Amino acid sequence: MNDIIDQIRFDEKGLVPAVVQDYSTRQVLMVAYMNKEALQKTLETKIAHYFSRSRRKLWKKGETSGHFQYVKEIRIDCDEDTILLLVEQVGVACHTGHYSCFYREVTPQFNIVEKEEPYDVLGEVMGIVKDRKVNPKEGSYVNYLFSHPEDKLPKKIGEEATEVVIAYKDKDRPQIIYEVADLWFHTMVLLGYMDIPLFEIFQELKGRRKKR
Repeated sequence: MNDIIDQIRFDEKGLVPAVVQDYSTRQVLMVAYMNKEALQKTLETKIAHYFSRSRRKLWKKGETSGHFQYVKEIRIDCDEDTILLLVEQVGVACHTGHYSCFYREVTPQFNIVEKEEPYDVLGEVMGIVKDRKVNPKEGSYVNYLFSHPEDKLPKKIGEEATEVVIAYKDKDRPQIIYEVADLWFHTMVLLGYMDIPLFEIFQELKGRRKKR
């Protein structure tokens, strides 16, 4: 472990920037800084730790919010002075409540506007599902499904798939959208229960695309 840490080129303040990506969607979630202790803690626990420049102290992401980042991969750039973390995000990454800290866009007119990408929603839903698995919540529908993984969960997926077919036969466009959203949601609960990241589904689809 020390060999890995020794390879990193920390700056004059003993820090290195860490770019954080969602492991499932590859969406950039945030940028933080690490010192040697933060990197060592991250390597040891597989939970992201950073160094707060404003508070001048080590902090574990999610220690107060419960929105932990479980590290799946750690990569180092070519100059060895930047770290990339691929994480499973529980809850949201941004303190504002947005899934990613990068939720604002500079328009061609140089205005700053909020912009939500489709994968923001997918990542946020999966974050909630993972959070319910780690931190069960009374009255949660996701936890209700988790408590009946061999009964209610597959039954709901079957029901929603049937409702998609019925809506299609009726050529009811709004209902198709509604039922597909229901189907996607319940299959995402299944993926969360089975600890299957969205990225693996994306990879499967990508492989099928190459065959066509």
